[in-house]
Amino acid sequence: MKKHTSFKFTLPLFKFLKGYKRKDLLADTKAGANVALLDFPQGMAYAMIAGLPVNFGIYSSAIGSICGSILGSSRFLMLGPTNASAVLLLSGFLSLNWPEASRIAAMPLLLLMIAAIMIAGALIRADIVIRYVSRSVVTGYVSAAAMLIIINQLRPALAIEAPRAATFWESLIAILQNINTFSPAALTLSAGTIVIALALKRWLKSIPYVAVTLGLATLATWFAKDHGYVLETLQAVPAGRWPISIPTFSLPQIHDLLGVAFAIAFLSLLESASIAKALASQAGDTVDIRQQMISMGVADAVNAIGSGMPVSGSLTRSTLNYNSGARSPISSLTSGIILVAGALLLGPIIGYIPKGALAALVILVGISLIRPTTIKALLKATKSDAATFLITFISGLLFSLDTAIYAGVATSVLLFLKKASTPDLVEYSFNDKGELSETEKDTKTAAISIMHVEGDLFFGSTDVFEEQLRQLATRPTIKAIILRLKNARHLDATGALAIGDFARLAGERGIHVIIGGAMPEFMQVLTNTGVVEAMGPENIFPHTPENVTLSTRYALKRAQSLLGVSSADILLFGKKVDSSSLA
Repeated sequence: MKKHTSFKFTLPLFKFLKGYKRKDLLADTKAGANVALLDFPQGMAYAMIAGLPVNFGIYSSAIGSICGSILGSSRFLMLGPTNASAVLLLSGFLSLNWPEASRIAAMPLLLLMIAAIMIAGALIRADIVIRYVSRSVVTGYVSAAAMLIIINQLRPALAIEAPRAATFWESLIAILQNINTFSPAALTLSAGTIVIALALKRWLKSIPYVAVTLGLATLATWFAKDHGYVLETLQAVPAGRWPISIPTFSLPQIHDLLGVAFAIAFLSLLESASIAKALASQAGDTVDIRQQMISMGVADAVNAIGSGMPVSGSLTRSTLNYNSGARSPISSLTSGIILVAGALLLGPIIGYIPKGALAALVILVGISLIRPTTIKALLKATKSDAATFLITFISGLLFSLDTAIYAGVATSVLLFLKKASTPDLVEYSFNDKGELSETEKDTKTAAISIMHVEGDLFFGSTDVFEEQLRQLATRPTIKAIILRLKNARHLDATGALAIGDFARLAGERGIHVIIGGAMPEFMQVLTNTGVVEAMGPENIFPHTPENVTLSTRYALKRAQSLLGVSSADILLFGKKVDSSSLA
């Protein structure tokens, strides 16, 4: 009787609980509590960045922490709202020119779209796309996002009455036009908040400086109110209340939000993967990026009905989790539970926190995202790195941030293709001593020429490759050309057929074309496209792993046989051989 094996689904969390001990639970509880103390004010700040009520950030942090702990493959990665996702969300909504009520109403639909993109991306292995995003794009985007964060938080920090704008440039103009409306009391509070936060961070590193600073700012607001200075505070959340949001589906809204959804999903993947891999490397772990995509997708889907906002991997909270001694995702679960309790019990207290103080802390976060050392390195490294960074950064200042991402990635890919589409061809021929060496520019008498091809030979490089071969074939003394393909890569049908066409046209001019050093994958493409048959197998010599110069020696022997040359000494890529050995 046959036994049928059934598929068993195991939550990633269970993998970390094998051999889990009491001391591990204590370490995770401590780490989770530390992260929650930072997560609570950070969640509010990120919701404020996105132009949403602060409770959206708290709810999203709680849901992200819980879903990430159950479904994520990283011990340390903390999910929730982040600077990048919040700024991209703000930029997307501002580009649509939607009021706050419309943003809140559309948030559940947007979250479901992001969740669908994330989960579908995990199923089709879309995580590989992050390999093709350069550091220049990420740095350019983050720097532009930081500038947008700072300029947008100047409004509440100074109590300036200015309309919101979609881009940094438009926001800057709006603030300058309304700078006369600023409040001296708000300026004093914001400046004091920054001084206190920097002092606590510098000299009392063990305490949650963000929470303590907000507490002191709240006390200062009460004191100012008693002296006739009324400062705007955040909107309170009723105790014991967690509103449910219901997605409403609308084709026009789906069309409007699609670009924003893709941009947030892409950035969240990039951000989370880099953080998870970095921490895993330090701890000697491995992470499954596809599983992380699923955890983020599920978290976004739950946020769609839990009045949250998009989640991503948080660098500050994940690093704090790691440094606090977390042993497993239980630390993330602990943080999530504490956040749930805080959201249900501390909602009314939020109403006493001054907007200006929270905005000042957000400005500090924005400033910390700008890395002058990294920017300087990118600008000095190569012209491609500098161009990619500048295009991404300037696009982020002048246009919406999703446009900056697309512009940066497109520039990075185009510059890469430009490099890849220019194969390096070095010509070798016989010099005056009868030796084979790199051809001098003024050499015009060689009868046999070896063209050493290095680089990509795919469709994008075919035009350059063909042009260089055509120029070589126009020399009146050339009677045989050997294409040495050992270091060429990525031959496709276009490149193979170009070689075949060149061999046919050269043959019509009485020039023999011989191939040497073709790797097995090249031989397969040349055979499948009929080039081997057209040129003749006797004119094609595959690569010989046991002797890297052997195939070229055979190709030279074939060329000498065709031309009746048999008496020259040959210097073959640094290895001198006697011509009699080729006869």
